[in-house]
Amino acid sequence: MRMKLQKILSRFQKLHPKEIDLSLDRIKNLCAKLGNPQDKIKAISVIGTNGKNSTIQACYSILKEAQINCNVYTSPHIIKINERFVFNNKELSDDELATLFEKVEEINKNQPITFFEILTACFFYKAAEYPDNINLVESGLFFRFDATNILKKNLASIITSISKDHLDWLPNSEQTIERIVFEKTSALLDSNIIIAKQNNKPTMNLIKKTIKKNKSNKIYYDEEYYFKKNEDNSFYFKDEKGGLELPKPNILGQFQLENISTAIATLRLLNLEIKDNHIKNGIQKINSLGRLQLIKSGKLKNLAKDNSIIISGDHNEDGARVLNEYLSSLNCNKHLIIGMMNNKDHEKYISYFKNISSITTVDIPNQPNSISGKKLKDKFKNFSNVNYKESIEGAIKSKKLKHGDLLLITGSLYLCGEVLNLN
Repeated sequence: MRMKLQKILSRFQKLHPKEIDLSLDRIKNLCAKLGNPQDKIKAISVIGTNGKNSTIQACYSILKEAQINCNVYTSPHIIKINERFVFNNKELSDDELATLFEKVEEINKNQPITFFEILTACFFYKAAEYPDNINLVESGLFFRFDATNILKKNLASIITSISKDHLDWLPNSEQTIERIVFEKTSALLDSNIIIAKQNNKPTMNLIKKTIKKNKSNKIYYDEEYYFKKNEDNSFYFKDEKGGLELPKPNILGQFQLENISTAIATLRLLNLEIKDNHIKNGIQKINSLGRLQLIKSGKLKNLAKDNSIIISGDHNEDGARVLNEYLSSLNCNKHLIIGMMNNKDHEKYISYFKNISSITTVDIPNQPNSISGKKLKDKFKNFSNVNYKESIEGAIKSKKLKHGDLLLITGSLYLCGEVLNLN
């Protein structure tokens, strides 16, 4: 069945010459043929640059604790495409996915449509079978012309941290944070908008300015809700419904508290019968593949023996900034293995890392749009201890790790997927 699924996906990828072609026409046309399933669902849309998936996973975990059924649409997948298609709190099996894809493929009748667009149509088509479920929908590249932006109404829009990324899709003269904020926030629906903590005040002010005329109920971090971390990594959350003392979540990093707090603020705002214990239990059961994920066992872990291995798919400057904040809180030597996609600002990304013991660049297997590890090594010449290894296994074996040293594998979600597959 896996082979059948791969053949269908291969056909999907050939329906349009471009991987991305920013337009809503094709997805609207296909969804019209499917009976406009997007009009029959209850959705929380998640828009931003960083923290989208983590915010969705926090929402999902809390909602499951409250015994509320969800459908979840995220991208990209880390290990297998089934991750993108969760219905009734369960990933579709290969069989179910192949059946869904074939139905939509037949209705599409070979019309040009991008890979992401047809996958999005498939999600909406299946989601319409569960009109009472809450749909957690992650937007793709930007939002104004993103395939997920064809809903006429939703429960809420969450704006996570916005920063510079995917600049190659903008004209050279408009590769600015102003343009990115406009693309991501100017076309939000009139409902509820929850704005997460941003990495600086100018970005928050740009968001406020762009959504000023939007008639939605607006909930801003540090105005209508905030959180405070305690010394033992538990934290205090407060919004207009009151304060909550919350336990340490099961995922790492200060920035994850920002994402979790945004999820809590959203769910409490929507009056979904979420109790305090649902939140307390939910934040200790968050599944966050490839986002500051500790590798506890497996083939690759055995290569590092007693040393900790963490993978994190951060790939832009804001991701690098918060990742380095986490690393700076650790009292140990840090060794990095990095692979990246070609269209990223590699020098800017690496510039955020301080006090790193060694860096090894690698090729990302099966990703023709990635930069070769050799070229990446040349771009990191300002760092003294940089090496290149062809494979992830070779890179781990080459590290001279002492007791207590940390090994971090980062730079791309695709690289994290390869690590998890190999492991």
